[in-house]
Amino acid sequence: MHVVIMGCGRVGASLAKGLERLGHTVAVVDKNVQSFRRLGGDFHGQQVVGIGFDRQVLIEAGIERAGAFAAVSNGDNSNIISARVASETFGVEHVVARIYDPKRAAVYERLGIPTVATVPWTTDRFLRMLLPDGVATAWRDPSGTVAVFQLPLHEGWVGREVREVEEAVGARVSFVMRFGTGVLPDRDTVVQSGDQVYVAALSGTVTDVSAAAAQAPEENN
Repeated sequence: MHVVIMGCGRVGASLAKGLERLGHTVAVVDKNVQSFRRLGGDFHGQQVVGIGFDRQVLIEAGIERAGAFAAVSNGDNSNIISARVASETFGVEHVVARIYDPKRAAVYERLGIPTVATVPWTTDRFLRMLLPDGVATAWRDPSGTVAVFQLPLHEGWVGREVREVEEAVGARVSFVMRFGTGVLPDRDTVVQSGDQVYVAALSGTVTDVSAAAAQAPEENN
């Protein structure tokens, strides 16, 4: 597959080299020619100097035959404009934009443009490293409003129905990992020993939800 990347910062350069190692052809667009130094001498893809949302620049980068486009420059506006041009003008199937402002990310998601909200994602990564025994989210929506995470369930919940867990912790059970397989439970599904229960909750309630789940059922009723 041919992939066009807008932005040759550290993320763009790393992404370009990784894609090339996987056998894809890559074109990198950046307005600063010095940025291409990050690609190193062993990079064999295209290096196109220009603005990433300029149609002629994108055509030079091979956008018309591209199967994917990534906008990873340092500017939210530039990233979203170029992503929309790639998607709407050239019909690229897989388009993603990096966004620093989580509020903007939510808006762009509603426009049908997949985004990576850098701040919430980075925050979660730091929490995983700083608090290895704490709660870390498995997924967060682009606005950072909703988090999906594994509940630290008290052993007393074994044998209880999913609806009881939801009512007690104030969150919705999204799925259960059981014997290494994902299960989509209904409200009558019974929690079994060894289950890993994942819930969806508002980000600001994660601590309270986790604390409630860690208590024995009798203490929550």
